[in-house]
Amino acid sequence: MDIYKSSRLDNLKYEIRGPVYEKAIALQNQGYKITSLNIGNPAAFGFETPDEIVHDIIVNIRQAQGYVDSRGLFAARKAVMQYYQNQGVKNIMIEDIYIGNGVSELISLVLTALLNADDEVLIPSPDYPLWTTVVGLAGGKAVHYSCDENADWNPSISDIESKITNKTKALVIINPNNPTGAVYTKETIDNIVKLAEKHKLLLFADEIYDKILFDGVEHHSAAGLSDEILICTMGGLSKNYRAAGFRGGWMILTGAKHKAKSYIEGLNFLFSTRLCANVITQVGIQTALGGYQSINDLVLPTGRLARQMNLAIEKLNSIPGVTCVKPKGALYLFPKFDLNQFDFEDDNHFVMSLLEEQKILVVGGQGFNYKEKDHFRIVFLPHVEQLNVALDKIALHFDNHRI
Repeated sequence: MDIYKSSRLDNLKYEIRGPVYEKAIALQNQGYKITSLNIGNPAAFGFETPDEIVHDIIVNIRQAQGYVDSRGLFAARKAVMQYYQNQGVKNIMIEDIYIGNGVSELISLVLTALLNADDEVLIPSPDYPLWTTVVGLAGGKAVHYSCDENADWNPSISDIESKITNKTKALVIINPNNPTGAVYTKETIDNIVKLAEKHKLLLFADEIYDKILFDGVEHHSAAGLSDEILICTMGGLSKNYRAAGFRGGWMILTGAKHKAKSYIEGLNFLFSTRLCANVITQVGIQTALGGYQSINDLVLPTGRLARQMNLAIEKLNSIPGVTCVKPKGALYLFPKFDLNQFDFEDDNHFVMSLLEEQKILVVGGQGFNYKEKDHFRIVFLPHVEQLNVALDKIALHFDNHRI
């Protein structure tokens, strides 16, 4: 008897590691060298985890051989609690902190604990596609609201409200944003919180890039901004601390916890079923949050990340027919190209042809649940020299396909 995949997977996708990625692997196996600008994996480009974190993990590895509390080590949870307290968030207890195997696992757990069949979750478009995929896996329906490219990719509050129905259970924000690099204004965050209060929605805030900020931009966390609704805020080690492979993430519950006792019981149950998060990584969380924040040097105007971002935005905007909003945070750019000036059918055609002809791997905008077919995402993690070469090849590719 043939074995088939679950029908729940039929309409789901994760293009960051989708068909174009598989084509890139095939080309590598044929001996081609691929420049991978498709995923925010800092270590692959020489961004290493700070020595202090690695040292503490090594020293404590023998103490990390057993299971711990399913919500995480006390020291790690307390470090997360104090991190948010230092930001002015009040009324936090250890019980409000959960440690996960990266934000990816936390996304799965928080949505699975919430959703019944056909429940709706509002998610930004473009989005980080795991949010949309997990909503589908949990039996819910992802409803995408618009982020305005002409307003530095801030969400459209009116569009969010127009899509709220009696089935809407939660609202997701990704700030700083993947894939656009937007960092939402305080007014935007406040308006989103007010909207969630008005319609009694659970607010999920994915803030994994909250320290990767450029040009003096300030990040405004959603944590603790309301006593009327439950706000679930997530962060982790992967990006700010260049420790993606360690799989260390955390989540904090703030706000109307008294209105969410059943939901929190569900969370505790699901956290218990996977026993506990990676224990040895949890040792590094306290060190990371309490120590010197080396990311600050990287995002200075003279820092490596800022220099690479500025190079990428300048070179992309110099290509006739290509425009890109300058990111205020995160590790990505989300350029737009004029389909009337090139012979590409859409972003998927562009991405595949770029891979085949120039051996550069990026991700099409539709992979981020964006309805327009004229965007793509590129990471600016390579060193300036390597990035320069890749961007020149991208410019050449556009020239070769110009109508």
